[in-house]
Amino acid sequence: MPKIIIHTDGGSRGNPGPAALGVVIESASPKWKKEYGHYLGETTNNVAEYSAVVFALKKAKEILKSKASVTDVEVKADSELIVRQMAGIYRVKNPGLKPLFAEIQTLKSHFKSVTFTHVRREKNTEADAMVNIALDNKTKKTRI
Repeated sequence: MPKIIIHTDGGSRGNPGPAALGVVIESASPKWKKEYGHYLGETTNNVAEYSAVVFALKKAKEILKSKASVTDVEVKADSELIVRQMAGIYRVKNPGLKPLFAEIQTLKSHFKSVTFTHVRREKNTEADAMVNIALDNKTKKTRI
């Protein structure tokens, strides 16, 4: 059964402040990897983190096309808040995050399964690098 792993990160310089997201999507078989950085403008760190997950799931659906419905997705994030909210351990109280949470729930339905795993920052360096590239250049960056 096909599986992809997605690393996501979001960050802002200031909270709120200039913000960006970083996403790395990879598959083991056949082996491929795509990296994205996207400047978001002024927003909070949590909105940037959530935006990264939304962006990642949309990109994965676009890449996989009709194979999305038979693909397991593992989202790895260093945001404990997102992982716990997606698992239902924490409620989403922030009104600015509720629409992003709802959008993620809808996007999850396009895949066979979507799981969320918390990873330490040092295990999320590629997604973090894409955040910083996008922030430094204030632009959209894609690497394949």
